[in-house]
Amino acid sequence: MKIYINGELTSVENELTAKNLIKRLGYENARIALEVNNKVVPRSSFENRLIAPNDKIEIITAVGGG
Repeated sequence: MKIYINGELTSVENELTAKNLIKRLGYENARIALEVNNKVVPRSSFENRLIAPNDKIEIITAVGGG
């Protein structure tokens, strides 16, 4: 299926959860925020949140510094 990740059209497998998408993209252990169709998805919901065709996903990484 086709989805948008940070504005770019991307092909992914069907039946994909947010948790598996994050893992597939290499963000599994990163401090990120995930937004699907302009709604923030709590990390506690990643495992059950299914990604649907044409979803618009934004992944924001936390950057520390001082």
